[in-house]
Amino acid sequence: MVKTLAALLCSAGLACAAAPASTPAHLIAHGVTVSGVRVGSLTAEPARQRITTSLLQPIQITTPRGVTTVDPARAGAVADVDAALAAALAARRGRSLTVPVQYSAERAAGIVGDLAATFDKPAIDATVIGADGHGPEFTRAKTGVAVDRRTMGAAIGDLLRNGDRTPLTLLTTVVPPKRTVANFGPVIVVTRGANTLRLYNGKRLVRTFRVATGQAIYPTPAGLWRIVDKQLNPWWYPPTYDSWAKGLKPVPPGPSNPLGTRWMGLNAPGVGIHGTDAPTSIGYSASHGCIRMHVPEAEWLFEHVRVGTPVVIL
Repeated sequence: MVKTLAALLCSAGLACAAAPASTPAHLIAHGVTVSGVRVGSLTAEPARQRITTSLLQPIQITTPRGVTTVDPARAGAVADVDAALAAALAARRGRSLTVPVQYSAERAAGIVGDLAATFDKPAIDATVIGADGHGPEFTRAKTGVAVDRRTMGAAIGDLLRNGDRTPLTLLTTVVPPKRTVANFGPVIVVTRGANTLRLYNGKRLVRTFRVATGQAIYPTPAGLWRIVDKQLNPWWYPPTYDSWAKGLKPVPPGPSNPLGTRWMGLNAPGVGIHGTDAPTSIGYSASHGCIRMHVPEAEWLFEHVRVGTPVVIL
């Protein structure tokens, strides 16, 4: 790639025919620089070589893992050395000039994208991993890191355009997690032995309810679940896989519906949190695996949870 850029830089070179011995070579005025390269008191070809060598130098970027280098050719950099030399030969003493350089912004963005692929670290949200008598237990949220693509792309472009090779430092931004314990939102903890349902907002207890849980032969499944379905005024359909429901028919919404007026289905098959048409069962292990609530309380809970809300059953 270095040879490729050298060819591009030299392909537009000034004619190098040797001047007659009787004609003195034209010198660039003292103190003239081109893209920071001192070319004063040099003739055209030594100046060209010095400028070309400078422009071939890679861009250095300091990263958390050390220094990485970027070949200008990767960004499609092409320098008009001819124009710079012509300006230098005509320049007055002490002038500072710049080599006109063109590059591909798309390729420069690709270079930054490669850096991001290496150094970006996504934020990690807090998650519920269980519960105890004090409430839900969480994993800790962690901040992430993202390469500042826009700023790094602009910085690389500036160095390509002006020929400067001042080392860069990889710029990153902090990526906060979307969900922490503090802003986690609703979590439900059901304790089968006590027939209680507790609603938390993160770690803060919001409200406790008496509920009915499963009978010994139809236990409410312990574990970590989540709400996957919410239904207003649901139909009740007899489960075809349970013998106790054999011969029963679907029940439409109404006062005799076994689900009451609200259904919050879990990803545990056939299990949900719902109202009931048997309020005297509340406080006992009396259901076929679901979690029964008084109808008004189920309606209140329905408005304070969402699809995805974790449900820990102890």
